Amino acid sequence: MTPLVLDGRSLTIENLAQAAVMGRPLDLDPAGLSDMARARRLIDRAIEDKVPVYGVTTGLGARVTEVLDAKTLADFSQQTLLGRAHAVGPPDRVENIRASMIVRLNTLLKGYSGASPAVAHHLLACLNAGLTPVVGSLGSIGAADLIRNATIGLCLTGQGEMQNADGKTGPAAQMMRDHGIEPLVLGPRDGLALANHSSCAAGAAALAVSQAETVFDALQTAGGLSMEAFRANLAPISDGVLGAKPLPGQSRAAADLHAKLKGSLLYQEGAARRLQDPISLRNIPQIHGTLAAALDVARITVEIELNGSSDNPVTLLAEDRIVSGGAYFTAELTHVIEAISRAFVHVTVAQVARVSKHLNPVFSDLPTFLAKSQSGSNGFAPVMKVVESLLSEVQHAAQPVALWPSINANGVEDCLTNSPTAVSALAQVIDHARMLTAIELIVAAQAVELRGAADQMGPWLTASLARIRETSAPLVDDRPLGGDIMTLAHRIATGDLQGPNRE
Repeated sequence: MTPLVLDGRSLTIENLAQAAVMGRPLDLDPAGLSDMARARRLIDRAIEDKVPVYGVTTGLGARVTEVLDAKTLADFSQQTLLGRAHAVGPPDRVENIRASMIVRLNTLLKGYSGASPAVAHHLLACLNAGLTPVVGSLGSIGAADLIRNATIGLCLTGQGEMQNADGKTGPAAQMMRDHGIEPLVLGPRDGLALANHSSCAAGAAALAVSQAETVFDALQTAGGLSMEAFRANLAPISDGVLGAKPLPGQSRAAADLHAKLKGSLLYQEGAARRLQDPISLRNIPQIHGTLAAALDVARITVEIELNGSSDNPVTLLAEDRIVSGGAYFTAELTHVIEAISRAFVHVTVAQVARVSKHLNPVFSDLPTFLAKSQSGSNGFAPVMKVVESLLSEVQHAAQPVALWPSINANGVEDCLTNSPTAVSALAQVIDHARMLTAIELIVAAQAVELRGAADQMGPWLTASLARIRETSAPLVDDRPLGGDIMTLAHRIATGDLQGPNRE
C-alpha cells in the first residue's frame, strides 16, 4: 500500500482503518512539521519569559496555581506520564491503540499542541515498525483520555510493554531498540501533549463507525433477501411514496435497497403476495434509515475529532499566544456514538420480527420453521432463542452511559463525558448485530430456496445467496448452526460477504 500522508486536515475514517487495522504505512506532511516547530518556539519563549502556561510552567489540575521552578520543569514531562499511566483491565485491542496513536500524530501536525517535532517522528517510527504499547482498556472518563494516553506515552519513553507486528510482547525499550528506535526523550510540554487529549476515544470511535457501516451494508442485504423470500410488496419503497417525506436516512437506505434489488421480479406488477406487509418488511427504509442517519451524523463529528486539536493549552500560531481551552471534552462524541447504538436497537428488533415471520406459515406460506416436511426436525425454531438472546444483549449494551458531577482534581474537573464507555458499548452492539444479521441471512436464504425464488432475484442478491451457501448449506437435517453463524458474522466484519459485485 502507498503511504498515508498525515497532514492534520484530511484523515478519514476509512484511511484510519487502513492504517490502524491493515497496517498501511504512514508519512508526515512537511508543512505540519513546520507548524509544530513554530509552535514549539512559542513554548520555549513562554518558559524563558516565565509566562504562566497550564501544564508547562504551572502544575496540573488542582495545582494549576503553583508555579514550577527550573529543576521541576526539567523533569515535569516524564513526571506527568509517570503520575498518570494507571490504565487497568484487559489490554485494549491493538487496532484501537494504533488508531489512538495515529489520531494523536495527525493532530500534532496542526501545530496546536506545542510538542516537539521529535514526538511526531517517534510516533511515526513506532507505528511504521508495527510496535504498539500494551495498554489496559479502562481508566478514561472522557474529559481527555488522560490515564490511557499517559500509559501509551510512557511506553514511548521506554517504560511498560509493547507488542510487535508478530504479536510478541516485551519490555518497551528493548522492543524499540530491536527495531533501531531509541526511547523518546521528552522536552517541556511533551509529556502533557502525549497525555492530555481525546485521541483514544476518537480513534476507537472511528473504527466502530467503520465497522457499523459494514454491518449496515450487510443488514441491507439481509433486508433485501428477506423481501425476496417473503415476496414483499415494493410499493412502500417507491420514489413517489418515499418522496412524500424525504428523510435523509430513509432516502439513503431506500436507494441502497433498490440497488440490491435491481433486476428482481418483485418489481413486476402482481409479484407481491400481500397488499400490505408486516411493518418489519414494509418499513425497512424507515427502520434502517434511522441507522443510516445516525452514521452520517457521527461521521461528521468523528472526522472533526480525527483532524481537530483536543489539546489544553492550545498554541495559537496566528495570535502568537498560548491559551487554555476545552476541546478535550467529548460530550458531542458520546452523543453521536450513543445514537448509533440506539439506532441498532430499532434495526435488530425489526430483524427479530422478520426472522419470526419467515418461520411462521401463517405469514410466510412456507413450511413451519422452514423445516423439512414429514421429519422430526423443528427447523430454525430453536435458533429463535439465539435471536432473542442477541437482541437482549443489544438492548442492554445500547443503554445511555451514566453521567454525574465529577469530583476529580478537588472539584476543578467536575464534569465528564464517558465517551470511551459509549464507544466500548457500541463495539458490543456491533458484535451482536453481526451475528443477528448472519442469522437473518441464513434464514432468508432458506426461505428464498423453499419458495423457489432463487432464480427470480437480481444480480446482487443472487451473488449474496451464493456466498451465504459457501458458508452455510441449506438446513435439511438437524445440525448445529453456531459455527455457520459465527463464520458468516466474521465474513460480515471483514466485508468479504459482499464480494466483488459492489457498485
